[in-house]
Amino acid sequence: MLGTTDEQWATVLGRFDRHFGRLVHLLEEVYGPGEATTRELALLAELLATSWQERPADLHALDAAREADPTWFMSQRMLGGVLYVDRYAGDLEGVRRQIPYLEELGLTYLHLMPLFEAPEENSDGGYAVSSYRAVDPSLGTMAELRDLAAELRAHGIALVVDFIFNHTSDEHAWAQAARAGDPEHEAFYWFFPDRTMPDAYERTVREIFPDDHPGSFVPVPTPDGLGERWVWATFHSFQWDLNYANPAVFRAMAAEMLFLANQGVDILRMDAVAFIWKQLGTSCESLPQAHLLLQAFNAVCRIAAPAVLFKSEAIVHPDEVIEYISVDECQLSYDPLKMALVWSALATRDGRLLQQALERRHALPAGTSWVGYVRSHDDIGWTFADEDAAELGIDAAAHRRFLNRFYVDRFPGSFARGVPFQDNPRTGDCRIAGTTASLAGLEAGDAGAVDRIVLAHAIVLSTGGMPLLYLGDEVGQLNDYGALDEPGHGEDSRWVNRPRYPATRYAQRTDPSTDAGRIFARLRHLVEVRRRTPELAGNDLITFDTHNPHLVAYQRPGPGTLVLVVANVADDPQHVDATTLSGLPASAEDLLAGDVVDLRGGLTVPAHGVVWLRVAGGGGTHE
Repeated sequence: MLGTTDEQWATVLGRFDRHFGRLVHLLEEVYGPGEATTRELALLAELLATSWQERPADLHALDAAREADPTWFMSQRMLGGVLYVDRYAGDLEGVRRQIPYLEELGLTYLHLMPLFEAPEENSDGGYAVSSYRAVDPSLGTMAELRDLAAELRAHGIALVVDFIFNHTSDEHAWAQAARAGDPEHEAFYWFFPDRTMPDAYERTVREIFPDDHPGSFVPVPTPDGLGERWVWATFHSFQWDLNYANPAVFRAMAAEMLFLANQGVDILRMDAVAFIWKQLGTSCESLPQAHLLLQAFNAVCRIAAPAVLFKSEAIVHPDEVIEYISVDECQLSYDPLKMALVWSALATRDGRLLQQALERRHALPAGTSWVGYVRSHDDIGWTFADEDAAELGIDAAAHRRFLNRFYVDRFPGSFARGVPFQDNPRTGDCRIAGTTASLAGLEAGDAGAVDRIVLAHAIVLSTGGMPLLYLGDEVGQLNDYGALDEPGHGEDSRWVNRPRYPATRYAQRTDPSTDAGRIFARLRHLVEVRRRTPELAGNDLITFDTHNPHLVAYQRPGPGTLVLVVANVADDPQHVDATTLSGLPASAEDLLAGDVVDLRGGLTVPAHGVVWLRVAGGGGTHE
């Protein structure tokens, strides 16, 4: 590249030396050694060099900074936010105007929900991508996204976008060429001339969206229009799965990924990671090749855009979620288990499942981190392991049915006002949609609602990893039932928890007489305390047995100190006796209240309350 210095060439050649051999090994393991794989690797090496040369100078500097500080995302100062550009801010320019507020809130990470060009009607909320190199015209342009990324970076905010790499829209240029009969692009998807192979695959593959179409395949007219063939569509009929058994697909998607990296994207949310490899006779989920391909994409970034991190989205059994998390695969991962079990604890007033999960399923490999959240843009699925529930004497199936009934207000005394998603009244199976405030009781006028909202966020903010706020929840936004009347939304109840910008509630955020003001002030206080509490950085956590099922407790160790968190999910105060606390010093600093508490008489935690106690010494009780 013209103007490239010897030092810059030495840097990129060093990255090739460190990572290209790993990339070769991974792709040969997936595709086998041989002439075809060698040819693909040569083309991939050319792509990496070209992408690196096209990478702007400020991003090269960012690459170097993050290579020098590879755990930058594990600081207790990190705080994430997520929003839909159109619903929260109108367009990308609107997001730019929100930067002062994002700084006020303390955000250092901003996830813009899918914003790429997609069909107007059949977009699945933007997850059916027509072009990875064009922004939805109603939101702005790719140049505006690139400028926004730079401005966010100047304010210390990392940009996160979705990389939807399991499938494309059926209107993507590749799909259109395949529909027209182009052999090169037909090989980008899973086409079959009749039902023989689809039927064989569907014997072991589960249906994801049975309300949209049965099975995993949909009919498509043949190019001459005289017949039909079948294409794999795991999710909606207009989302065609890419065929990663074709190495050209990997290379093509690597090019799209590096294009986004060069626009200034810091973190890619790797969508539907469990589904990217298909193998007859299996569930076609979380197969070994899926992990190898993710590691190969990771190696691509380590060479051409090492500032970029991956975040996995794997809503699968907890034992499978953890398999995607490593420095060489996805450095970040959503924590759907903790999210589900926080809501379980609030409904049952019993924290044992959450306590068990923190003890057993919280630890991660060094250099990686959870992304914790109270709720997402999607639904809540009860993803806990049946065997974990059984150890506590809980019937998993019955418990899920109870939670479904509770959170859609079909259980006597429920405070929740959620909405069922994919409801099956016959079996009681469904998932739950709703904003945090509506699920926690604010919509129902329940007296404990504000405390529950704060408690749920206090757990996410103190258990480690990076906490993520769905923007608007910090002022108590409620379900938007009118969203279901908007075009294309009527069949997807999750739109109730994707409200438009709650202007009135934001206007009230400094008024302590309002629910919005009370929620905002208390959450901001939690965020500020967390920022100045280094023990809350990273992911290390040691559970603490209070001998009280209504309390969830854990320790966050620091050098010479630790922070003990005790959260009460019950509707009345709960006590921890002095004997249980005898392994701790006699007094502790109450970080949230700003005073010192005497532990010699035990500790009482208010209803739906939480304490963060700093004590001297690295000890504590682990029972």
